[in-house]
Amino acid sequence: MTVQNIKASVLLGAHDLRTISRELSEPSYGEVQVEVSSTTLCGSDIHYYNHGANGDFCVREPLSLGHESAGIIKALGSGVDGFKVGDKVALEVGIPCDKCKFCRKGRYNLCKEMRFRSSAKTFPHFQGTLQDRINVPSAWVHKVPTSLKLEHAALAEPLSVAIHAANRAKVEAGSKVLVMGAGAVGLFSAAVAKAYGATTVVIADIAQNRLDFAVKNGFATQSYLVNSGRGTTIEEKLKICRKIADDLTGIKDDEEKIGEFDYTFECTGVESCVQTGIFATAPGGKLMFVGMGNPIQHLHIGSAALREVDLLGVFRYANAYPIAIELMAKGKIPALDKIVTHKVYGVDDASRAFALAGKPQDENGNLVIKVAIVNKDLE
Repeated sequence: MTVQNIKASVLLGAHDLRTISRELSEPSYGEVQVEVSSTTLCGSDIHYYNHGANGDFCVREPLSLGHESAGIIKALGSGVDGFKVGDKVALEVGIPCDKCKFCRKGRYNLCKEMRFRSSAKTFPHFQGTLQDRINVPSAWVHKVPTSLKLEHAALAEPLSVAIHAANRAKVEAGSKVLVMGAGAVGLFSAAVAKAYGATTVVIADIAQNRLDFAVKNGFATQSYLVNSGRGTTIEEKLKICRKIADDLTGIKDDEEKIGEFDYTFECTGVESCVQTGIFATAPGGKLMFVGMGNPIQHLHIGSAALREVDLLGVFRYANAYPIAIELMAKGKIPALDKIVTHKVYGVDDASRAFALAGKPQDENGNLVIKVAIVNKDLE
């Protein structure tokens, strides 16, 4: 079997990224070999970079980060149908067991045997996509139309999170939606809600420049700047959250108050934002836990229970990539060229990309949303 040497960016510990040479064999049965064109950086990647760990998952061997990726098929293993060399593809990098009850029901994101690239959960680690080429099961790559840029196709991963949240919420046409947090997933959650027919989409954040970006580029219909104090006691915190919720529901649309929201997508994981979401969601509405924050929080569960506000968890995605690619290809997701705000060329310069991705704005004061590490030859 032919073996080639490729370049890979690997993390050895906090802020310790190095470029190494790694051997890559020919694709095995059912696999395709993809030359990675673009990888956009995610919050979990940045957490590994800053801390050498993500929660309880510590880096124990050189780990290639990156999982929001797209590229071009360069070789086919035996038994692969439906693909050819030269196809543009987006990579779905979570590999489930395909046997358990969750996989059989189509909820493979809940598979207990799931292996997810760029995660240190399992050992040996499941290497991520910050390398020149990678072998991937053909079942988990998705064709991309020639009209869609590969750097946009890489965004199918975070966009799929928003789609999965909207699917679990069962967003209906004509509904009112609140999005807490105007980062990439918050922006995508707002865009997907609009694509699913929501007529009012309010996005809230602590950064005015993110809110301006969201409204100016068509992600949301209105915005709200969160600038209230934090409070010290539980009672003070709840009072502040009620005030923010009152402000949000009091936003006017055609001279009438919006009122409570049918769906709230909480994309920050911040306790005060979660609580505000409970207060701002209408009776019978749904609050979606999209953001990952402190796992232990003080929440007014009675406010949710007495008004039958459903609190629903969202973990990654399932069956969402084809929808993500279709929405992007049909122009249903706005400002794709502006979501990737910064590019770094080649894995050799990955440290600069990670340092930039961890900041709200660059050295010139420009907004940072998504940083992409790009193979310039494949742009």
